[in-house]
Amino acid sequence: MFFEQLDIDYVLFKDYPAVITATGDSSSSPSATVIKQNEDQILKYEKDNKTVRFHLINLMTNNLFDLFMVYKSSKLIWKALEKKYGADDVGKQKYVVEKWLAFQMVDDKLVMDQVHVYENLCADVLNEDMKICKVFQANVLLEKFPPSWREFCNNLKHRKEFMSLQELISHMKIEEANRIKDNQDSVLVNVTKANLVESVAALSGSDKFKGKGEGLQ
Repeated sequence: MFFEQLDIDYVLFKDYPAVITATGDSSSSPSATVIKQNEDQILKYEKDNKTVRFHLINLMTNNLFDLFMVYKSSKLIWKALEKKYGADDVGKQKYVVEKWLAFQMVDDKLVMDQVHVYENLCADVLNEDMKICKVFQANVLLEKFPPSWREFCNNLKHRKEFMSLQELISHMKIEEANRIKDNQDSVLVNVTKANLVESVAALSGSDKFKGKGEGLQ
């Protein structure tokens, strides 16, 4: 970015300008203007090459500095750096894609918490300059549902219209909120029933003891 702002990044990709000289044949010899322009191009290239090389070399660690100090061409330095470290970018891309595809939701965690993890994995892939459309992100997430959500997942798969990731997440929020409410209501009903049974049992027991006491008098 710094080199682009200075308009000198071209030396990283272009070769040293070819030297144009006058020939003995005046009819085919380049004009003085062309020769002067060529000389100016060469001088500019040499100046810009020195500037770029200076910054590249001075940003290196001591080990790299010693290794690349012998290079006089910024282009050769840049190509060597790309060859040495460019594979790291490829490796990172493979790593984030592998994590994204290996992601799987489970039943013993809140679904929305796991969805946030999935969104972050999608963001990691996008940050590596790999494009994923919203619909494809949603379809992949549909395959990551936990077993207890299989029916809900199948119903969504049979919808005729495509859903974006955010639309799918909205449906999931509503579904999980309803499931949590249903579970709470179910627990409350079970507790109420248990209390009622205990109360009836307690009353029945007290009546039995009361009858026995009266018979002894």
